[in-house]
Amino acid sequence: MPDLMHHITDIARCAALYRQEELAALNLKSCHASYLDTICSCPGITQDQLARRIFINKSNVARQVVILEEDGFIIRKPSEADKRVMELYPTEKTLELMPQISQVLKSWETRIADSLTEEERQSLSDLLAKMKDRATEYMEDH
Repeated sequence: MPDLMHHITDIARCAALYRQEELAALNLKSCHASYLDTICSCPGITQDQLARRIFINKSNVARQVVILEEDGFIIRKPSEADKRVMELYPTEKTLELMPQISQVLKSWETRIADSLTEEERQSLSDLLAKMKDRATEYMEDH
């Protein structure tokens, strides 16, 4: 099992380096793809919800949200229900860039899985989804 986690970690690190290179032209950091993808999928998500959704600690989310706001990728608005809570929304700039960002993510997956058959891809996806579910359950309980 340690080999499995080592492989997953190495793949994730390589993916981060790939995103860093590919997203630099858009003035985005590697981590910003998951932030923006989630904010576009859930406009009005709060920082706390975002942190839980992408499994990043709240202080890192807060720092990156400031950067994304300053660079014009998102806006923060006070919640109607609780003015102390800030909701996150994508800007027009982000909505226009999302197809490019999505393509970067898709091209990485295609690049590393191109030697797998469709059946192998599906099996791997199913197995990783099971592992992710277990990991998510653990994090929700702690």
